Order: sequence, then C-alpha cells, then structure tokens
Amino acid sequence: MNIIFASRTDAENLANKYTVLELDTLWRPGKEHPETAWCLLDQVALPDLASLAQYRDLHNNMMRNYQLRNWKYCQDALEHLIGRWQGELDSFYKNMSARITKYQQTEPAADWSSLLDSAT
Repeated sequence: MNIIFASRTDAENLANKYTVLELDTLWRPGKEHPETAWCLLDQVALPDLASLAQYRDLHNNMMRNYQLRNWKYCQDALEHLIGRWQGELDSFYKNMSARITKYQQTEPAADWSSLLDSAT
C-alpha cells in the first residue's frame, strides 16, 4: 500500500490504473489547507477481483457515513472491510473502529469535523 496526498481529480486519474481509496482529510504541518490522503493499492489478489467494486464502494460509503456520524453503519462496514485488500488497510480500519467506538460512547461536539481527529 502506498499513501499519497493528492487532489480528488488526481486520485480519480490514478484510479484508471490502480485501486485508490480515500483515507482521511487532515492538516499537515506547514500546509495552509487540509489535504486528503489516499491509499493506492497496486496489487489486488486474483480471488478478490470479482468483489473489488463491491468492497471499494463499501469503503467509500463507510468514509461518507463517518462524516455524517452514522457510527452504526461505519462499524458494520468495518466488520466486512477488515481482512480485505490483503490486510493492507487493517491498521487504518482498526484505528477507525477505535475512533467510532469512542464517538458511540461520547458523541462529539456539534461543530465536530473529522479534521479535528487528525489534528490531535
């Protein structure tokens, strides 16, 4: 797995050749604006090719629902995503699960943004 910081357009262009998944949008030291981190998977196991689109869509929906604070959807999605992509994203998924568990126990403030997660 490679992690790149790129615009959505650049990531979409790379998706013509690779599997590209959004990871997070965060503030990087010395940067004026938040940047999006993308996971670039250059290899997909042959048995996973048939379900590639399904799991890519599930990942993308999980990220959208995270922004919407739909914690239950995210946890359910993570149960299906952990172990996919030859385990390359498992540490990311486990980190997301820990964040979501925390938010299920204590709902973040009304002005919460996932950008605040990455700043701490």
